[in-house]
Amino acid sequence: MLIPSFSILLPSLLLLLPIFIILKHIKSPSSKLPLPPGPNPWPILGNLLQIGQNAHISITQFANIYGPLISLKLGAQRLIVASSPAAATAVLKTQDRLLSARYIFQMTPDRALHDQHSLVFSPECGDQWKNLRSLCKVNLFTAKAIESQAILREKKMKELVKFLESKQGSVVEVKDFVFTSVFNTLSNLIFSMDLIDFVGDGFKGIKGPFKKMMDLGLTPNLADFYPLLRRFDLQGLKNKADIYKNEVDSLWGILIKERREIHCQQGSASNDFLDVLIQSGFDDQQINALIIELLSAGTDTTTTTVEWAMSEILKDKDILNKVREEMKKVTKENRPIDESNISELQYLWRCVKETLRLHPPAPFLLPRLAPMDCEVMGYSIPKDSMVFVNVWGIGRDPSVWEDSQTFNPQRFDVGCGNDNVDFKGYDYRYLPFGGGRRICPGLPMAIVQVPLILATLIHNFEWSLPNDEDLSKLDLNGRLGVTLQKYETLKLIPKRRVI
Repeated sequence: MLIPSFSILLPSLLLLLPIFIILKHIKSPSSKLPLPPGPNPWPILGNLLQIGQNAHISITQFANIYGPLISLKLGAQRLIVASSPAAATAVLKTQDRLLSARYIFQMTPDRALHDQHSLVFSPECGDQWKNLRSLCKVNLFTAKAIESQAILREKKMKELVKFLESKQGSVVEVKDFVFTSVFNTLSNLIFSMDLIDFVGDGFKGIKGPFKKMMDLGLTPNLADFYPLLRRFDLQGLKNKADIYKNEVDSLWGILIKERREIHCQQGSASNDFLDVLIQSGFDDQQINALIIELLSAGTDTTTTTVEWAMSEILKDKDILNKVREEMKKVTKENRPIDESNISELQYLWRCVKETLRLHPPAPFLLPRLAPMDCEVMGYSIPKDSMVFVNVWGIGRDPSVWEDSQTFNPQRFDVGCGNDNVDFKGYDYRYLPFGGGRRICPGLPMAIVQVPLILATLIHNFEWSLPNDEDLSKLDLNGRLGVTLQKYETLKLIPKRRVI
């Protein structure tokens, strides 16, 4: 969720001020609930002024002042944030069954679509959601499925190397070429084809509307902070989201139609995930909804993580040298890296872990919803509260992590106390993929793709900044959008290494 800067919302709020004043006087105040502590909210605005533009930083500061479970008001919307391992345990484990409900943003598709077809935005973890999650897991995310995809990943890494070789001496944006590689890996699993290109908009121009649809999540939406406005589309955001979604649906709708025709004529076609969905009786609307979620969630988080990891590793020459020395030992005589080597690259794995500790792609995870009044850590959580877990704050908590602001992969060395920390959501100090029922289903794929892409980039190329700027001075500030992105996009110049 994007927490907006006050300056962006001010004009709209001034126009709506009389309405809120009238409604406040009409509605009789309810008895004060024993809420978690937090900064006093302003009338109408709530805590928007105090939060500002860097919500992940300011909310963590509030947690340092008021405690591990805090209450905020974003406009009229109640927000509960868990910012310690104990508080995360209370939300993701103790109350996981109740708080696994999902808060639905106003600009997302209609509720009926969520109920039946969504992995991410299904309001409840009902039977339909469980069946859908199981279908995706069996066909895409089990160890057997991940292993069967190795040849495809190897092919995509070779294509990535070939593209970067053609760009030697030129400036490239890391997130752009990583996005393309990851997107096409997923599109091959679904459609058995690439949908976008390293240069250009790809199949039927799909790259443009797809990225516009994802970027729309960066725009603050008044309706998410003032529930009374949800029925309206004052900023036109829902209309734009529907336009982009329909445009994307129509583009790969061509592929779905062609595949259905093949099924009618000769049965199974490509033995990919689209075949599975068609054979399972999914209609086009169901298929469209699921594909958008798989492609958007799978590409954005992996792309963001690789960009952060490259920034941290290149910034510290000693760390970069250690990564390359390990690769040299593992590959023996500096032969090319392949996926079979990745499990042996323990220092690189620690770099990935450390990146996810400092720069989790979803700093607050996706918002949960309290469907009824409930209790967490002795506090009452009102019905319809949005509930977040502050993974970013927990990862930088000095009471949890020694020298918590420093990128130090060695903290995960054997014998250092953190060597058993993993990604699986059971260690509430470390939750980059979430935990409980709503843990990221694509975790098994992500933890293969991220180190593989990193190893490919670092082993095959030397990297420099434009204008010979000093890599040690790389900016590591982030901005909060759909994911935690670098404030300044990482732009580098590749040069092929002799290996």
